[in-house]
Amino acid sequence: MPHEESDLTGLLLAWNDGDPEALEKLTPQVYGELHRIARRQMAGERAGHTLGPTALVNEVYVRLIDRCHVEWKDRAHFRGICARLMRQVLVDFARARTRDKRGGGQVAATLDEGMAAADAASAEVVAVNEALDQLRVDHPRKSRIVELRYFGGLTVEETADVLGVSPFTVIRDWNLAKAWLHRAISG
Repeated sequence: MPHEESDLTGLLLAWNDGDPEALEKLTPQVYGELHRIARRQMAGERAGHTLGPTALVNEVYVRLIDRCHVEWKDRAHFRGICARLMRQVLVDFARARTRDKRGGGQVAATLDEGMAAADAASAEVVAVNEALDQLRVDHPRKSRIVELRYFGGLTVEETADVLGVSPFTVIRDWNLAKAWLHRAISG
């Protein structure tokens, strides 16, 4: 694992320096890392979710490549950026789904349990995103921990690595943030 870490970091830094071969070597590693994170993120979604891990990875990858001006630091920085991009993709998807449900020029369809669950999940993603923006005002680290864990699918250890804090700090802030978000979303 340490060798993988240094390889990815080295390739990210070479890409920063404009090495065209670095992106070619980086692509399979980045895609693999994104797919691992996306599978973990999507594991909690309902069966038949229209946005699967591969679609999520493809969308995040396109957005990641568009950010070629990022000054990559290391693998932890990469994971942090990926988590933020996954959040954006999932929230955009949930908002579009909610917008389509409210009309969006579509013909009304009868609801079944699967559609109701999908609508509830979309509303939850949007609600968490909005509450997370509020949390960031007073507690930016707690907000970032939720983004990394909830939207990015990172483990406690990976989150600690991204933020440069101990796993104990991540667990404590994660629990406090979940309680805060639950109150904020519940009203």
